[in-house]
Amino acid sequence: MDPDGERDLTPGQIATICDRHFGVGADGVIRAVRSAKLDDGAAALAEDADAEWFMDYHNADGSVAEMCGNGIRVYVQYLIENGLVTLAPGDTLPIGTRAGVRDVQRSANGFHVDLGRWELDGTEPLVRAKELPVARPGLGINIGNPHVVVALADEDELSSADLTFVPQLDPEPVDGANVEFVVPADPLVRDGVGHITMRVHERGVGETLSCGTGTAAAALATRYWAGSAAPNEWRVTVAGGTVGVRMFAAEDGEHVALSGPAVLVFDGELVLG
Repeated sequence: MDPDGERDLTPGQIATICDRHFGVGADGVIRAVRSAKLDDGAAALAEDADAEWFMDYHNADGSVAEMCGNGIRVYVQYLIENGLVTLAPGDTLPIGTRAGVRDVQRSANGFHVDLGRWELDGTEPLVRAKELPVARPGLGINIGNPHVVVALADEDELSSADLTFVPQLDPEPVDGANVEFVVPADPLVRDGVGHITMRVHERGVGETLSCGTGTAAAALATRYWAGSAAPNEWRVTVAGGTVGVRMFAAEDGEHVALSGPAVLVFDGELVLG
């Protein structure tokens, strides 16, 4: 917690905290800071004057990240549990991020996040992953941060991919990308809801148990491949659990939303040398 922006961590300190052998161990670090106390927060306040809080998120290697779909839900839960905001079920809280202001609504079983307008980025790079025998075409999708989604044939292929190695993209995006490997369920759609399973290699982190924006990108890509009859409601299963993804129309174009629980599992103090 750093409400007044007095403890700006260096990339090296963030990498040390996230180290799973010698640090706390994490996929990244979120600093709870008021938008007014951060240079990047000025754009958030210009977009929405009520975006008091900014999600200052960095990847495990210390690099800056635009947005984290799972992280923003946990961030709001943290603000609530520490008495920094009050949010009743059904209420919405705007949070500043480097991808713009994101509205987070509290629900009965967690939080519902409007991830904003998405777009195909116009790229279809070839993706090579260790233990997958041939390169696969990927689909580039931007949800405030960059993703490349790859469809695999079955669960055996999905489990065989060795994501301890960084997937190779050709051409390589200038700013890198999160890479999602997806297997559609059979049947793909049940009771009007699409179902897929996914693994993800996150830029600046490695393989993670989940990626909120990645699950949204995976659902969007699968809907794109499935065609116009595909649904706008999806359930995406990852190693960390299952989340909901929904696409809906907005004034500035189609938005995508993410829903799921958020639980804080540890509280403590860390002294950095």
